Amino acid sequence: MNAAVVDWLVLVLRVAIGGIFVVAGASKVGNASLFAAQITGFRLLPEAVVGPLAVMLPYWEILLGGLLIVGLFTRVTAWVAVILLALFDIAIASAVVRGMTVSCGCFGPNDATVTTWAEVARDAVFVALALVVALRPPGALAVDRRIGNAS
Repeated sequence: MNAAVVDWLVLVLRVAIGGIFVVAGASKVGNASLFAAQITGFRLLPEAVVGPLAVMLPYWEILLGGLLIVGLFTRVTAWVAVILLALFDIAIASAVVRGMTVSCGCFGPNDATVTTWAEVARDAVFVALALVVALRPPGALAVDRRIGNAS
């Protein structure tokens, strides 16, 4: 595939994945107690971790999404996105396997999406798309290219 086409494809993927993280994070800000209840519903983490995670994760998602959108520290940021998305996918899959129907909490307390195999598949696609970004140069219009970090 032509290098220019790949650059623009990576840009589109960066902005799409980054946008998902920004929207997901922003939808949880200010709703830590509700988000903590959604995390608790998965029955995967100790109580001591749930509260701080519910407070911090939305801000991490916003930061991660913003870095992807502008293309700063693109490879590292994309690898972090791959890991986070894979962890989210594993959590959802574990709930499905255990026969649990819980709110995924992906887009805040008003998100009615529940754990299903369709959600597992959707998140697996997001993992694959983030992996494409992680394995390629930062793409068109990336700040990394402006500062000489385009490898």
